[in-house]
Amino acid sequence: MITQNTIEAAVDRIGAFVRRTPVDEAPKLGTNVWLKLENQQLTGSFKIRGATNAILSMPAAQRARGVVTASSGNHGLGVAYAARKLGIAATVFVPTSTDEAKVNAIRALGATIDKVGDDCVHTEAYARLLADKTQRAFISPYNDPDIVAGQGTVGHELMQQVAGLEAVFVAIGGGGLIAGIGTYLKSLNPHIRIVGCSPAASPAMQRCIEAGKIIDVPCRPTLSGATAGGVEPGSITFDLCRDVIDEFVIVGEGAIAQSMRDIMDSHHMVIEGAAGVAVAGYQQLAHRYATATTAIVLCGANVSRATFAKVLAG
Repeated sequence: MITQNTIEAAVDRIGAFVRRTPVDEAPKLGTNVWLKLENQQLTGSFKIRGATNAILSMPAAQRARGVVTASSGNHGLGVAYAARKLGIAATVFVPTSTDEAKVNAIRALGATIDKVGDDCVHTEAYARLLADKTQRAFISPYNDPDIVAGQGTVGHELMQQVAGLEAVFVAIGGGGLIAGIGTYLKSLNPHIRIVGCSPAASPAMQRCIEAGKIIDVPCRPTLSGATAGGVEPGSITFDLCRDVIDEFVIVGEGAIAQSMRDIMDSHHMVIEGAAGVAVAGYQQLAHRYATATTAIVLCGANVSRATFAKVLAG
């Protein structure tokens, strides 16, 4: 379902709509450590890749009816941006806890937006019902092969940008990003280690894989709002993540905040909590990867000024 070929097809399909983000060496983190700067992506997150690929993969008649999605913010931004570029309508539902900065950014792109439910799973269920009722396509944040293939284009770029790549650290939410990256990288080199990083407050995919099935995992408030929430029953990303992730690491809120400060100090860049999860995950395991050529995916930069100010203040 998700292969090297489908990901390379996505590269060609979305090339005119997304930014090929750079990598930046990170000597303060370790020898031969590279940051993949998806925080510099259009809309401030990798999510635009999958959203654009999914919409462009639809039949034109279906696309013209408009699309519906559910999102904690970044996926909604990606869908709204792609819909505006293609001249179609988009409706985005977000959980009630979604950062207002992301809500305002989605609205500014022309999408209709509403808050429903206190968890991504509940929000998605409502959005799917509305999409069915109005005969519009639902664009899943992660449970869609076109979404996963679009996110896998990050892996395609990494293979071209980092010579001798041996390990990649990626934050896990619904699993679309790490599933796409891992599938592509391992199709070319099965020895590349894929490390999944989760906040202790919401390690849903890791707990599901440990249980051997998709289960309900309690979610507490976290700086990593983009990875918070449960895994949708029947999600294709469960099997994909189980197959490609070699190791998991869980990080606390203090470590996430510190990694956000570290990137600001060393690279003068803003990253959101989910990107901080990947950095903190590497920092926790750095002693084991000290000699490996490693990439850390900075998946986004969409954090409110108020939250970032608190993080910087410690």
